[in-house]
Parts: sequence; C-alpha cells; structure tokens
Amino acid sequence: MARRPMTCFCLLVIILFTLVAAYGEWVYQYYRLHDKTPPYQSTDMSARYRPPSLFSREAYADGTAFVHPLGTDNLGRDVLQRIVQGTRIAFHVGVITSLIAIPIGVFLGCVAGYFGGRVDALIVWLYSTVASMPGILFILAIAMLVGKGLTGIYLGIGLTTWVGICRLIRGEVIKHRERPYVQAARVLGYSHFRILFRHILPNVSHVILIILSIRFPAAVGTEVFMSFLGIGVQHEPSWGIMINNARLRLWQGIWWEMTFVTLAIFVLVLSFNLMGDALRDAFDPRLNREA
Repeated sequence: MARRPMTCFCLLVIILFTLVAAYGEWVYQYYRLHDKTPPYQSTDMSARYRPPSLFSREAYADGTAFVHPLGTDNLGRDVLQRIVQGTRIAFHVGVITSLIAIPIGVFLGCVAGYFGGRVDALIVWLYSTVASMPGILFILAIAMLVGKGLTGIYLGIGLTTWVGICRLIRGEVIKHRERPYVQAARVLGYSHFRILFRHILPNVSHVILIILSIRFPAAVGTEVFMSFLGIGVQHEPSWGIMINNARLRLWQGIWWEMTFVTLAIFVLVLSFNLMGDALRDAFDPRLNREA
C-alpha cells in the first residue's frame, strides 16, 4: 500500500474526514450539554447569502470573531460548520449501519457456508426473499414505521444491506470448509463453533474489511438521498438536507452551498471506493500471483 501514492492519499483523506467528524461530534455534544444553540444553527438574516471569504470578519453576539470561508446559506448560517456537522451525521450512519448489517451478514453467511444442506437452503431462501424487495422502498417502510429521524435510517439501511455481505461470506466459507486445516481441526475433535469462528472466520476476515470499505460510502449515499426526501435526520444539517435547500437557490446564483456539499460527498465516497479497490488488490491471492 505504501508504494501506491493514490492509496496513501485516499487513506489520508479518510483520516481527515474522520477527524472532522470527531470534531463535529465534540461541538454537538458540547452545545447539547450546555443547552445552547450551536453556531451552525444560529440564524442571522443580515449575513444571509454571504459568498465564500477568508478575510471578512464578523462576530457572534458574545463578541467571538469568525469568518465564512465557504459562505452562508439563506438563514445566514455558516456553510463550513454545517458541512462539518453533515460529516458527523454521515459517519454516524456509516458506522452504525455497518454494526447492524455486518454481524448479521457474517453470522448467517458463516452458518450457511459451513453447514450446508437445509441450513444453507433456508438462509439462501431468506436472503433471496429480502433481495427481491426494492431496497429503497424497504428502507422507506422501516423508516416510516419507526418514525422520521436517524433511528429509522439506521434500522432501514442496516436491515436491508446484509444480503450482499451474507453472499460473499457464504462463498468464502464454502471454499474453506474442506481445506486441510479445517479437516485437521475436525479430526482433533474441535466443536463446530470453534472451527467456524476461531479457524475459518479469521481466514475470511479480509473480506469483511473490504466489505466495510465499500458499504460505508453506500450507506452515506443512501442517508443523503433519504434526507433529501425528508425522511432522514430532522433539524440537523445533514448533507441531504443541505442539498435540498441549496438546489432552490441555484438559479439565483447562490452556488457555494451546493458546490461544497457535493464536493464533500464526492471526495469521501471516491476515497472509500478507491481504498476498497486497493484492499481487494492487496488481499486477493490470485492478483498477487499474477503480479
């Protein structure tokens, strides 16, 4: 990986976004703990539609100076601060939905691939049934059932995106279950649970890492789309909400909010996808042999 400059650059970008999300979480929790209106939610009609600037200084009511490097929106709110909070929400969605989908997909895929027979047939029928449902409609149904907000988004995305994970893990476990090290473990009398989760699973863990790098941006994109429709996060500066608000003002020449939000989404998703390709190339033994 160190010999690939683009991969290193993508890793640095992901680390930067992670630090921005962590900072956004600190700001969010600080103002929530002190029961104050955070700066990214404070409206100032006299500062609305300010273009990006690094030099024009203003001040909050308490006298704290600030600038608008990415401009302001229709309510005078700082676009940069709202993008930072959008990054926080995006990472919340990516991490929590992965914690829901990956364990389900890995467990069912391991069980199906290892035991085969009726167990495999049942799990294949289950994920085929889920896969036959339109994903967006399924997410909408869960989100509407739970209620608008991030909880519905977490459950909706998490409970509908485990199918691909299950398929991949099942295929990998099927390849490993007849290998010599598994047969040796059976001869030694190890339990199925020990063979599956202490011997086979570590040998397919690289697939889980690749899956995470691919499905993380997919979950972020889904949340942006759902928030754009008004189903996702409420009363918080999600990227989808910012895009929905900014699109109405493009014809007025107010380009900066839409531009910078779209750029943030593009850079994050592209970095994760390129990182996923690099991980696949690094862990795929067939590609390593060809090299």
